[in-house]
Amino acid sequence: MSLSFDPEVLRALAALLKDGDLAEIELEEGDRRLRLARASAQAAQFVAAPAYPAPPYAMPQAAPAPVPAAAAPEAAPATAASHPGTVKSPMVGVAYLSPEPGAAPFISVGSTVEAGQTLLLIEAMKTFNQIKAPRAGTVKSILVASGQPVEYDEPLVIVE
Repeated sequence: MSLSFDPEVLRALAALLKDGDLAEIELEEGDRRLRLARASAQAAQFVAAPAYPAPPYAMPQAAPAPVPAAAAPEAAPATAASHPGTVKSPMVGVAYLSPEPGAAPFISVGSTVEAGQTLLLIEAMKTFNQIKAPRAGTVKSILVASGQPVEYDEPLVIVE
């Protein structure tokens, strides 16, 4: 059985991989299945870490315990999106501030980071993607909480 796909659709999906900074896209329609993966140094940075529990919407849970004030993310300043040191989410997913539950967070407010250092993880489609510091500096604000859903282009961290 030979499958054929529209070359324009394949080009559009390849552009989405590149522009969306995605490692792979998988589509399924009936008995047809297409998986496009980008082979690059960045793809090697993705971490498979099944250590996190299923998202809260997958199973009923008791009301969450109150978060201590020190662990809560800082309120996003109105200028966070336009701040030159803002690190924004390259994808939709769930943000995690530590490599696994109970582990120390990658960063904290006031910590010094190097360019390329992991700031946090975003889980998208059961893949944990490392979000790295674009430059060296000091973490001024962490704008998300661990386990919080994030949107594309949402401010995550401010590094000055």
